[in-house]
Amino acid sequence: MRLYSDAALAKILDQDIFHQISSVADSIGVECYVVGGYVRDIFLERPSADIDVVVVGSGIEVASALKRKLGRRAHLSVFRNFGTAQVKCREMEIEFVGARKESYSHDSRKPIVENGTLEDDQNRRDFTINAMAICLNKERFGELVDPFNGIADLQDGIISTPLDPEITFSDDPLRMMRCIRFATQLNFQIEEETFEALERMADRIKIVSGERIEVELNKIMMSPHPSIGFEYLQRSGLLQIILPELAALDIVEKRDGRAHKNNFYHTLEVLENVCRQNASLWLRWSALLHDIGKTKTKRWEPKIGWTFHNHNYIGAKMVQDIFRRLKLPMGTEMRYVQKLVDLHMRPIAIADEEVTDSAVRRLLNDAGDDIDDLMTLCEADITSKNEVRKQLFLENFRMVREKLADLKEKDYKRLLQPVIDGNEIMELFHLSPSREVGILKQYLKDAVLDNQVENEREPLMRLLKEKAKGMGLVIDTHGGWEHGME
Repeated sequence: MRLYSDAALAKILDQDIFHQISSVADSIGVECYVVGGYVRDIFLERPSADIDVVVVGSGIEVASALKRKLGRRAHLSVFRNFGTAQVKCREMEIEFVGARKESYSHDSRKPIVENGTLEDDQNRRDFTINAMAICLNKERFGELVDPFNGIADLQDGIISTPLDPEITFSDDPLRMMRCIRFATQLNFQIEEETFEALERMADRIKIVSGERIEVELNKIMMSPHPSIGFEYLQRSGLLQIILPELAALDIVEKRDGRAHKNNFYHTLEVLENVCRQNASLWLRWSALLHDIGKTKTKRWEPKIGWTFHNHNYIGAKMVQDIFRRLKLPMGTEMRYVQKLVDLHMRPIAIADEEVTDSAVRRLLNDAGDDIDDLMTLCEADITSKNEVRKQLFLENFRMVREKLADLKEKDYKRLLQPVIDGNEIMELFHLSPSREVGILKQYLKDAVLDNQVENEREPLMRLLKEKAKGMGLVIDTHGGWEHGME
């Protein structure tokens, strides 16, 4: 990994804002340091607009003085309960806090905070790569303070804690999620002793709120290779606690010499495949949960082998409980994931046989505007090692996409929704909302989807009258319709 040279670092710190902070800190007579993620990202050559500054003294005092110096181009926010302040200047957000030391009780993530030294502040940091500080005072401007050799860990691609990892994770169990998240985002290895502490302390994650876990999971999910994070979560035992339905897929059973695939690692492969398509967060969640119902539906059938019938339907029903537990949004995002999990077998079933117009029309009707994402998920789901079979599926998927494109070009919403709707059926037959209305609506819809007739009033009306007659609905003397026999 290439890290910034001293010359490049000096160039970055030569920004006006750092010299302004330096001047203010020196005028007050306090030590002042840039710390944490901004320093780490300088060395990783990653852009960052959020700057954390630790003051050995009052962070609020330095922030207030900086605001006065910058004038109207800056905005100051003070949070006295937390002893912090924020200065916004153009695209930059600078957080000021006094150096502190922390102590924790066993049943809470909220620390007891006391004023401290820079050393105390660095000791409380989560990882060595986040514990580096750069002095902003004039006499030592640009000097790196790196007591835990975070630079070496950056160079080697290692995540480790400044102090005993067991104490670090016990004090604030969310750090276990952050550990895996950083390893995933940066494609780093978790240092052996640190990972062993993850395994020992996994149960402590239970005191962390679902909202906090959700944030870290989504950051893992949106990383270039989220499978790294989910494999770490599984190996450490954290996944069994936060998403046991996914952890349960990590099994291979064998009977009469026939084994099914490991559906956990298949899921990670599918997730990686959709990520290659720059998939949205919720398409990635759909990939992660697409086979979640397989544990509940797994059966051994001697003449067939292992089966997972209706795992898509059962999995879709499980999505709601998973989203609720993880504090994920319960609105359109959850329903989108449910839909894709439920429908993910449909294109595969079509592609496994002759690709008929009728099947494609029905698929488009059910998937609606999410059809392209569904096709992306289904193509990602083809992980067979049999290259001949894999290419056959992908070629059939290409044909499905062509038929879908043709339907969309012809305005599929108009083509697939019968021009005679339920309200008109009730009016024609003098019916109130009822089972009969539903049957007649579905009959017309099936006829349109199966392309039996054009979606036009005259042919649909003929079908409607024939079906109604078979159901015992006849024209009365007033020109309406009623139940009865001719």
